[in-house]
Amino acid sequence: MSRTRVGVLISGRGSNLQTLLDAQATGQAPFEIALVLSNDPAAGGLDRALRAGVETAIVDHKPFGKNRAAFEDAMHAALTEHAIEFVALAGFMRVLTPGFVARWAGRMINIHPSLLPSFPGLHTHARALEAGVKLHGCTVHWVSDGVDEGAIIGQAAVPVKPGDTPDTLAARVLRAEHQLFPMCLALAVQGRSAQVRGFGPRDDAPLLLNGWLADAP
Repeated sequence: MSRTRVGVLISGRGSNLQTLLDAQATGQAPFEIALVLSNDPAAGGLDRALRAGVETAIVDHKPFGKNRAAFEDAMHAALTEHAIEFVALAGFMRVLTPGFVARWAGRMINIHPSLLPSFPGLHTHARALEAGVKLHGCTVHWVSDGVDEGAIIGQAAVPVKPGDTPDTLAARVLRAEHQLFPMCLALAVQGRSAQVRGFGPRDDAPLLLNGWLADAP
């Protein structure tokens, strides 16, 4: 089976990266994690990649200061050097410029910890609790110029429980992320994401993968 060479961009511990590495290890995934690139030299996800035998690259954003284009040129050079065909953002905490997005248009996805279009950006769990929602979750979407505005590939929902804190809710959502991300990456690299449909409030709602995770603690 031909596998798409994927570069994963991270900034932290890389728990979502680990789910992609685990999926790859089964031998059934249509993708190969060929590079893990971090903007933080201390990112724990780099160690995960090394343990899995995956090449790593560090492009520290700090020396570039406000020159975002130069930083992204360095990232693009690392990706192309490793013959990367597709990019997955897994906790990458830098906003990408339209120039970089255009280079990877249709070949770059992101996972976000909310049911978009609700709660784009940061602090999603605290904002969900403040809003009093009964369902929260995560979304995998195509990366576009707008932050967390790209077309949705798939979503997974979890219940908001009485007494939840941002930390307890985040932990429940993270377990859903770990199920959702490998599924959606597989769909995306095979060009099947346009076929994703599901059961939502409207017939054209995106697929609610895993549905209501009622058994989530």
